[in-house]
Amino acid sequence: MTAKLCTHIPISFFLILLLNCNTVNQEKEKPNIIYILADDLGYGDLGCYGQEIIKTPNIDELAAQGIRFTNHYAGSTVCAPSRGALMTGLHTGHAYIRMNGKGLELRSNPQDITVGKYLQDVGYHTAMIGKASTGCDTSPGQANDKGFDYFFGYLGHGQAHTYFPKFMHKNKEKINYPENGGEEPWRGRTYSPDLFIEEALGYMEDKKDEPFFLMYASPLPHAQVWAPEEFEKQYKGRFEEDPYTGNHYGTSPRPNTTTAAMVSRLDWEVGKIMKQLEKLGLAENTIVMFSSDNGPHQEGGRKPNFFKSSGPFRGIKRDLYEGGIRVPFIVKWPGVVKAGRTSDHMSAFWDILPTLTDIVDGENPKNSDGFSLLPSLKGSGAQQKAHKYLYWEFKGIDKGKRALRKGNWKLHQFTNIKSGEVRYELYNLADDPAESNNLLKKEKGKADELKALMSKAYSEPELEIFKF
Repeated sequence: MTAKLCTHIPISFFLILLLNCNTVNQEKEKPNIIYILADDLGYGDLGCYGQEIIKTPNIDELAAQGIRFTNHYAGSTVCAPSRGALMTGLHTGHAYIRMNGKGLELRSNPQDITVGKYLQDVGYHTAMIGKASTGCDTSPGQANDKGFDYFFGYLGHGQAHTYFPKFMHKNKEKINYPENGGEEPWRGRTYSPDLFIEEALGYMEDKKDEPFFLMYASPLPHAQVWAPEEFEKQYKGRFEEDPYTGNHYGTSPRPNTTTAAMVSRLDWEVGKIMKQLEKLGLAENTIVMFSSDNGPHQEGGRKPNFFKSSGPFRGIKRDLYEGGIRVPFIVKWPGVVKAGRTSDHMSAFWDILPTLTDIVDGENPKNSDGFSLLPSLKGSGAQQKAHKYLYWEFKGIDKGKRALRKGNWKLHQFTNIKSGEVRYELYNLADDPAESNNLLKKEKGKADELKALMSKAYSEPELEIFKF
């Protein structure tokens, strides 16, 4: 009877069934991708990058199980342009957003196509949780329009200056937290990082049966300087303190203790994400990347030098010296990235988009300034494309800054915005990673070479406010 029934089933039925099965298998074979972005975490704030006081066991373990890059750079020295470079694969000489500011967000498609959109196009469900990374002051639903199926968090970077917001957004929906603010605007009962990690863990469980890309944009350890007691207690009484009182970031009675606690809280969140991957059976098919959007800040009472947060480098957030832009970058990818490796390959945020599209066989990004890091991840260094140079620019209140690195040489340009006066500094990072010995007069030929490259890297910005 069974044999007779089977003879009446057309061959096309089995072909369709086979194709469907293959499609399901291909979907499952696509690696999940989690990109964890810290906020104002310094190169030297992690144990695996030399930190000796602050405890970061989960991030250190992530590095031990993957690859640690030692010459990786943020997109800029402040939040919005740095994240813009990460999203679009363009450095700040070509990008639309080149500084922080009200109302600044990536333009609507087809301009400023993001990594989220590229991954959507090859079947990924995409999410951004935490601090909006598609602009400095974004509008409701803008992250959704720019390639993220799901968004939960702060729309504006200024709003993220408190961990007790009066409201946040879930996609286009405004969610109010009336228990926060009040007489003490920097205090409340609902701590935003608790909401973010809960959302992230829930998202991973909801999407465990399909390929997903999770951009986990933690606000830690950005000011305000505040942390839960359970993370402060291990550091209490260990440091001299200079209590901070301010109008914008509130008060911090123990800023050194709290700074350490904030980094340890971030580390705890990384641990929660890794445990969730194990629990859901996703660890072997998930790429986890970890980095920071720029160097350490000094707002809200934080003292970056206290913990040597910039590592061996000069500068902090808002500087284009190494301490303002060189950041940790760790990648774990079981079965592809050999555990315990270190790479000194020179890379930057604008490499992430072409790397991820290369991994998922997506469309090659158009006009990207980056190169895929897949050869470095696989250990095929000889096949890795190298940058001829890296370039950054940033306009502050009274000074415009540009920097270009070629090999071990790095040129800085400083422009006085009021007077137009321009000066330069030149360093050899191989001999002088702290950028303390200006070689401009001794190496005039090298300086001229890098000045020419700097002019080549720069394109006129679309908005007048970015010009200097």
